[in-house]
Amino acid sequence: MHIHILGICGTFMGGIAAIAKEAGHQVTGCDQNVYPPMSTQLESQGIELISGFSADQTQLRPDIFVVGNVVTRGNPLMEAILNRNLPYSSGPQWLSENILSNRWVLAVAGTHGKTTTSSMLAWILEYAGLHPGFLIGGIPQNFATSARIGFNLSEDVRTVSPFFVIEADEYDTAFFDKRSKFIHYRPRVAILNNLEFDHADIFQDIAAIQRQFHHFVRIVPGEGLVIANGADAHLKQVLEQGCWTPVEKFGVSDGWHVKQGNHAAEIFYQQQTQGFLQWDLLGEHNRMNALAAVAAARYAGISVDVAMEALSLFRNVKRRMEIRGKVNGVTIYDDFAHHPTAIQTTVSGLRDHVGQSRIVAVLEPRSNTMKMGVWKDKLANSLAQADAVFCYSRDAGWIGDALVGLGAKMQCYTDLPVLIAAIAEVAVPGDHVLIMSNGGFGGIHEKLINTLSLCRKNHV
Repeated sequence: MHIHILGICGTFMGGIAAIAKEAGHQVTGCDQNVYPPMSTQLESQGIELISGFSADQTQLRPDIFVVGNVVTRGNPLMEAILNRNLPYSSGPQWLSENILSNRWVLAVAGTHGKTTTSSMLAWILEYAGLHPGFLIGGIPQNFATSARIGFNLSEDVRTVSPFFVIEADEYDTAFFDKRSKFIHYRPRVAILNNLEFDHADIFQDIAAIQRQFHHFVRIVPGEGLVIANGADAHLKQVLEQGCWTPVEKFGVSDGWHVKQGNHAAEIFYQQQTQGFLQWDLLGEHNRMNALAAVAAARYAGISVDVAMEALSLFRNVKRRMEIRGKVNGVTIYDDFAHHPTAIQTTVSGLRDHVGQSRIVAVLEPRSNTMKMGVWKDKLANSLAQADAVFCYSRDAGWIGDALVGLGAKMQCYTDLPVLIAAIAEVAVPGDHVLIMSNGGFGGIHEKLINTLSLCRKNHV
């Protein structure tokens, strides 16, 4: 089959491209922004990329066009596809029909922690020898790839593993299918990490998101399992709308919970100790992610002991508190946090780790919801534990007003080189510079490292 992917350079659609290629399909694709690293990654897999959405791409005559949700009406290629009545599908639908059919799907949903929890779960299954397939919205460092089919090898015979872990996003599927992506995945195990208001560009309120989560819960089979954050009131309301599947809770004393000691976290299920988890990941949020992953793995037949052994060797996802460099005693981190809850959790986790050392928080508010000012009343508090706050934004005019409560420790910039120079000016040995954005942030990490290196040379 030849598939041509519209919007191929997004993380999700790029993952579909990689899986389709691995499955033996001919894969081509196009996007408005075809540049490294995604372009390099796709081209290394033998996937031909076209810049832009020109209508003449219909002349490729693929068996099907797979359409990403970046594509809207008015897109010249999409208009040509519709006018000529050519076959097309959304990414989630194509994945469901061609890859997930007859697989044991373990889907991880929630406002926060999807990527990390999916990565933990995939790694536990891999460590246990189950060789799962997966599609994750980031690159787990235990695998160095964001997507694969998942093959078992036995006596030189290659068979597809029954298990597939997927990050189950509530964002809409495509311009022609406004259901959440996760409705297509038909999971046997569904993890519900948490639920807050997000994606204000497509959801009117929290109730609209809860409705989609309810639809998600409705398709989990009665012999499957729902693993839900028992402390989340919004998820409790979702389950009260109807659930026909056994539920295991985490984060509460009558379900999976954890007690953090000096050197290890003790895991409990229904008041019974399950063992100790020893690892270096920061924060309560990662302990919650681990509980959900352990519960899901146990349902797949993996003992808690093996799951915790695997997690002790887990390497976090890129862009989740990833250390990008240390220069002149200054540590630079990269994190994907872009929602006030995630920002606060990330800063708090770092604070617990570094004690009284200075935290310099650097934020790029670039998500659609952030730009709309939906979280303006919560943003300042989410950064309160930082010692200095730098914000970069070209078009979110409300940012300065929203952060005014931080007082003199807050500075806003519209020019990236000026921002980098300002950070370098205040950074001193022992500082921890935490850079948060759900985009590339103009390559700020390497630019700041280079600037700090030059500052050091100038002072030698």
